[in-house]
Amino acid sequence: MAKTQIGARVDTDVAELARRRAADLGLSLGDYLARLVEDDASGLRARAVDAAARFLAEHQDVFDEAENAPRSQSVKEVRAA
Repeated sequence: MAKTQIGARVDTDVAELARRRAADLGLSLGDYLARLVEDDASGLRARAVDAAARFLAEHQDVFDEAENAPRSQSVKEVRAA
């Protein structure tokens, strides 16, 4: 696919974050941005966020128990209680 150059102005911290995330994923900044746009346009990002929200809603009590458990108890012990 042919590539074209685009320019955008963003805050310095946003630009640095984008560069770091791209590097973490082994992508060029351009490829990282292209992936974000493609995921957004395809609805993949929205579906992933919705799935995460459903998961948290369904299992919030487990997270709450683990967060409120005394540090000496393991997660297994909290679930057994």
